[in-house]
Amino acid sequence: MFLLLFCALFTTPARAQSAYEIQIYGSDTVQKGATMVELHTNTYPAGPDQPGAVQPDAHAWHETLEVTRGFTDWFETGFYAFSSARSGEGWSYAGSHIRPRVMAPKAWGWPVGASLSMEAGYFKPRFQETRWDLEIRPIVDWRRGPFYVAINPALERALMLYDGGSMSFQFAPGAKLSWDFTKLVTLGVEYYGNIGPLQNPSPLSQQQHQLFPVLDLNFSDDWEFNAGVGFGLNQATDRLTLKMIVGRRFGAKS
Repeated sequence: MFLLLFCALFTTPARAQSAYEIQIYGSDTVQKGATMVELHTNTYPAGPDQPGAVQPDAHAWHETLEVTRGFTDWFETGFYAFSSARSGEGWSYAGSHIRPRVMAPKAWGWPVGASLSMEAGYFKPRFQETRWDLEIRPIVDWRRGPFYVAINPALERALMLYDGGSMSFQFAPGAKLSWDFTKLVTLGVEYYGNIGPLQNPSPLSQQQHQLFPVLDLNFSDDWEFNAGVGFGLNQATDRLTLKMIVGRRFGAKS
């Protein structure tokens, strides 16, 4: 699916969680009684190996299984199982997260969609400096005809570290703009960033900023397909990332 692309030679690992789950969330939760199963595939085809205690993103494949269950019209819970593979290392389990989310009911009549996600979990030391971490993600979106925009101003914090480092909240904003060209094809752009500690932002050279031109295919309400190519905008960000999400909803047909 992806054309052969090349990038600059320097890369550094991005946020570990986003390396496994690269997604801008819309405000809607999974329907009551339905289950959404998604497979996230992310790979990083270029960059130096940067040997160290934590596996680098470069030349790695990350596979994440996400299973989300809708419990009410406004509440869902998702579970993630992260895995990773690199040449000579084989496949390895990397960690797991759980993610409850609540949505502002549509009966409230708000002019925008809104929900709040709280995600927490564990990573093995080979794959992240953080043993346990937390993400708080407000989600706001809006649609007018074929035009759609979503904003995810996330806050991330390490709850327990393997070895030193800051435990302050990090500001990690994300956003998506898209346009439905046909009933099947949607094209857009997604932005992912990490500004650093909320109370003391990192210098621009140490922040992370990445843009993904993306394609969404709208086969039906029960299927999800999203793919994109990410380009790092500075040296503190992975310079090239390929991502794909395939999802299928089961139950609670509308």
